Amino acid sequence: MSQSVVIGGGCFWCLEAVFQRVKGVEKVESGYAGGHIDDPDYRSVCRETTGHAEVVRLTYQEDVISLKELLDIFFIIHDPTTLNRQGNDVGTQYRSVIYFSTDTEGEQIQQWMPEYQKEFAQPITTEIKPLERFWSGESYHQNYYNNNSQQPYCQIVVQEKVNKLLKYFGDYAV
Repeated sequence: MSQSVVIGGGCFWCLEAVFQRVKGVEKVESGYAGGHIDDPDYRSVCRETTGHAEVVRLTYQEDVISLKELLDIFFIIHDPTTLNRQGNDVGTQYRSVIYFSTDTEGEQIQQWMPEYQKEFAQPITTEIKPLERFWSGESYHQNYYNNNSQQPYCQIVVQEKVNKLLKYFGDYAV
């Protein structure tokens, strides 16, 4: 049975590239969530006037990979201790966030957080909130890394995240 979760941890191109390479993930869609305006676009999100974060919606087969395993990957490939920042990407749109769909998911995620915190010297700043609405990103943001792998940002920043997946979770990679 397919499930979905929406996560944000920096640029959505990075998350998309990583999770497209994970067994059991059927679909990865870049978009926006967590803001206060309808139908946001990239420019308005980057101006930090919408309250939205850059996120990806992961649709996955829970009999192949669990939500916990997806979050294990999530907490390794980005720094959840930097508020509104991942590397040189700075702003509220780059915040670390997990949007859950059911109260049970939210409770599970909260229960797992002390385990994740043990891995970091600084406090985790990841927001955990119910998903109100996911807005799909513009078409040019979809499948970005696969379509633009020679672009410098992809070679330097995105590839580093993909390499972390392969290093720490090679068994999960397709």
